[in-house]
Amino acid sequence: MTLVLLAGALAGVGVYVVVLMFDHGTGTPAAELARLDSARMRNQRTATLTADRRHQTESMRVRKVGATLATFLEARGLPVPAGIRSDLAVMGRSVETHLGMSVLASLAGLVAPFVMLAPVVAFWGTSFVVPLWLAVVGALGGGALATLQLASEAKDRRRDFRHVVSAFLDLVSMNLAGGRGVPEALASASELSDGWAMVRIRDTMESARLQGVTPWAALGDLGREMAVDELRDMAAALALVAEDGAKVRASLSARAASMRQRELADAESRAGQRSQSMLIAQLLLCVGFLLFLIYPAISEIAGF
Repeated sequence: MTLVLLAGALAGVGVYVVVLMFDHGTGTPAAELARLDSARMRNQRTATLTADRRHQTESMRVRKVGATLATFLEARGLPVPAGIRSDLAVMGRSVETHLGMSVLASLAGLVAPFVMLAPVVAFWGTSFVVPLWLAVVGALGGGALATLQLASEAKDRRRDFRHVVSAFLDLVSMNLAGGRGVPEALASASELSDGWAMVRIRDTMESARLQGVTPWAALGDLGREMAVDELRDMAAALALVAEDGAKVRASLSARAASMRQRELADAESRAGQRSQSMLIAQLLLCVGFLLFLIYPAISEIAGF
């Protein structure tokens, strides 16, 4: 019975692969619009310079697998969610690379149960049903694990980026107070650090200069791409300075101070959570030590 189920599953997979080879999508207007919109998002003007640095270390084979999967999804009107795209933008990865890594993780989760349980099945003749179910769970878990790991890493990286944005706001405010214009203030502020976040801001403004786009518009697009509202708000405030001559130097300083207060509160909250986790670990150690002390007396009374 198990062999029949495996043969049926393999036959189903083969039929599905054949269908995918000859199926080029539904061709509906919605699917084509989704494909064009995704292509436009991948070729945004703010990513001209940073894309080369971002993708130069990515494996071409992984990207090829991810590109095939991305084309397959876009042709059916199933684009990658915006949250995952913003996390990828923060991490400096492409959608194709993430999809390729997710496929590899799913394959690893699919194969791992068979590899680990192969000796048990070979020597004790256990049924293949348990490894088969574990393989399905492993494949789903492997794909989900790649996305969860991306979200966790992007959260930490986005926090660091917000910290840099607060310092960038202060620097821009000081340059504006010194009598510089908005483009000169932005360029001068971005040259004072070689960290990844400041390099990202500097590359974005350089790309905007080459493309004939205002730097605050490019920074606003970067904030929307990375889901960093503080950078987008700063770009809107700078646009008011350049277009209407508004005096927002004090506003930029206030925004920077507000961001620092928020970061301080967030740091205190994380420190409190870690203190609680350490307290729980200490309580568990105390419970284990007490069990170690009272076990001889209990075993003597119970007679075992």
